[in-house]
Amino acid sequence: MVELKGETFLLRKMKIEDKIGFAKHANNPKVFENLRDRFPHPYSESDAENFIEFVLSSSDPQTNFTIEFDGEAIGNISIFLKEDVYRKNAEIGYWIGESYWGRGIMTKAVKLIVEYIFSTFDVLRVYATPFSTSLGSMKVLEKAGFKKEAVLSKSVFKNGQFLDEHIYSILKEQLELDQ
Repeated sequence: MVELKGETFLLRKMKIEDKIGFAKHANNPKVFENLRDRFPHPYSESDAENFIEFVLSSSDPQTNFTIEFDGEAIGNISIFLKEDVYRKNAEIGYWIGESYWGRGIMTKAVKLIVEYIFSTFDVLRVYATPFSTSLGSMKVLEKAGFKKEAVLSKSVFKNGQFLDEHIYSILKEQLELDQ
């Protein structure tokens, strides 16, 4: 399994023991409000274990990574390879515990995962779709070299309110030019 090493963190294959860190850091309304509803709240060790078991039993566990910091699972970053006419695209989704926000970990993790995607998969475009309330995620993407492509007005219904969805992307050719 692939391990991607950042300066202070590691992106690695999930293991059942990650359920403790996932439950600790994901069981936070501030994390939940920026994710799709399939991400449960409250978030228990049982929820984490079910997710990890699902990932480990999937045909391609190399598309889901635990973010490890000082030996603890503090978040997750996932790759969703697209199909049909979108087959040259990959969507990324991620979260990290609130106590690790603002440290640059997620920006560096996104940069690492983008390099991994372009070097491993037949993909030319990587994108993410943060909600209008997820200003931190938008900053992460911008610092990682993504460009805002569009804003879809009131396309998301979360916590009883309509939110705009922002579409950010980076192209393989952009990354190659920047290096």
